[in-house]
Amino acid sequence: MINKNRDSKFVIYQVLYIFVITVLALKGADLDLRRVALAENTVNKSVRDSLIAVLDSLYSLGIDFSIKIDPNVIVENEKMREQLASLNKRLETLKDYVPPTPVDEKKVEVVEEQTQMQSPISAKQTYIQYTWNIARNTGTVPATIYDPRNMNTPIAVVPAGQEKKFDLTDQTEVIIKFGSQEDRIKVLPNKPPEIKIERVTTKMNSSDIYVKDLQRITAFKVTIVDVRPDQLKISWAGPISVNGPTKDSNGNLIYNVSLKIASTESAFDSWLDKNGSLREADGRYKVNFFFTAVDERSKDRVQVGDSFFFTEFSN
Repeated sequence: MINKNRDSKFVIYQVLYIFVITVLALKGADLDLRRVALAENTVNKSVRDSLIAVLDSLYSLGIDFSIKIDPNVIVENEKMREQLASLNKRLETLKDYVPPTPVDEKKVEVVEEQTQMQSPISAKQTYIQYTWNIARNTGTVPATIYDPRNMNTPIAVVPAGQEKKFDLTDQTEVIIKFGSQEDRIKVLPNKPPEIKIERVTTKMNSSDIYVKDLQRITAFKVTIVDVRPDQLKISWAGPISVNGPTKDSNGNLIYNVSLKIASTESAFDSWLDKNGSLREADGRYKVNFFFTAVDERSKDRVQVGDSFFFTEFSN
């Protein structure tokens, strides 16, 4: 950096030096600046004072301005022009020594990041295959949802500050376009429904189990778990009576199951005549029942069953 400053000072001194020589050569004057000239031959006082101040400062640096002017002014002027041309070339060269102003890349990155809008539809929102979904636009610009396989027709357009319900099929992701930007959100698989059957009575734990008792109480609780239970078709089979569905705090479907064999003892005897083969080795009768859940959109089908045990109609 010190060398560059010295080069700059050197060029400045040469410019001033040649400027003085040029003035003296063109005017044919003597270098005695203390000599009083005629008013019409003088320059403006402020200009003169500035020039004298510059020369005095150069004298103080030890620069000698004792110059003898050749009477051949034309030749001198041509030499001056050559020297000025050479000086201009040196000034052009000096420009190359000035380092360019460094660019703060971090600031540029920050500016670019600030121009990026945050997606108005959060990636934390859950989208599921083969069912309805809801997109909530929390931004200030509309958002358009596309299937990546078809960017010509949007699945849904969600106005700013609103929400939109839309259906998906087998998409594995969707594209959210907002302004000149876009974002991708994964679509989760629609899991098959889950059926849980729980025995809620102890009456089948004894040696004597009565049909009449099992027909008056809830013997089993069936819970069906699914993210979209409203699109499930539920059916059951077997000698059972079913109450429900109701929903628990998680939105799961709840069914209460009781036995349904015969309303009277004679009807039970008739049942035994037809189903005597259902008697187990331990003397108990066993009947099975099944619950089936079918997702009408994804076509997933699940079936789960359990069994009733009994010995007699009543005590």
